Amino acid sequence: MNELLQATFSAVNILPTALLVFVMLYWLAVIFGLLDLDFFDVEVEPDVDADGLSAVSWLNNVLAFFNLGKVPFMVFLTFLALPFWAISILANYYLNDGYTWLGWLYLIPSFIAALFVAKFLTMPFMRVFAAMEKEHESAAAIIGQICTVTLPANGNELGQAAVKTAGAPLLLNVRTTQGSAVQKGETALVLEYNAENKFYLIEPYQTI
Repeated sequence: MNELLQATFSAVNILPTALLVFVMLYWLAVIFGLLDLDFFDVEVEPDVDADGLSAVSWLNNVLAFFNLGKVPFMVFLTFLALPFWAISILANYYLNDGYTWLGWLYLIPSFIAALFVAKFLTMPFMRVFAAMEKEHESAAAIIGQICTVTLPANGNELGQAAVKTAGAPLLLNVRTTQGSAVQKGETALVLEYNAENKFYLIEPYQTI
């Protein structure tokens, strides 16, 4: 154990160790509600001219290859940090006889290898986050639509309402704003989606 701790905090492994500690602190902050899952997610929309388009396209292809953009950045970084740290520790233990400069040199192939490991480990999560994104987009499209109440609802009790679509009507679990209620057959306006409790907030709306 002492040998592992010494290797972990040695000069040649301090960079992957710092990355691993950062990831662990981040998830602790998420667990205790101090940060959101997408706190470090950054959407980059570069303003480039025609000469820079090829470089941006190449970078986007590389990021997509490693599943960045398909899973949240911090999820990817988590699956990158652990193998990066482990590979660096093992490489310096078996292949380095105490040379600091050689340990720093090993960081490059260790990081590249960890990228491919992270790509493999994040593949099962791609469908999960794709489904979540699809659900979010569907919910966003319903906001502002007029629905017809099929089961009465008020501010405390869930009901149901139907929204017209190109195909069959879409049934929603709904609850009204506080102080209002809707009965079967009445129309209402969809205000927002409560993702935590899986219902739509509506308010009475009279159509002409």
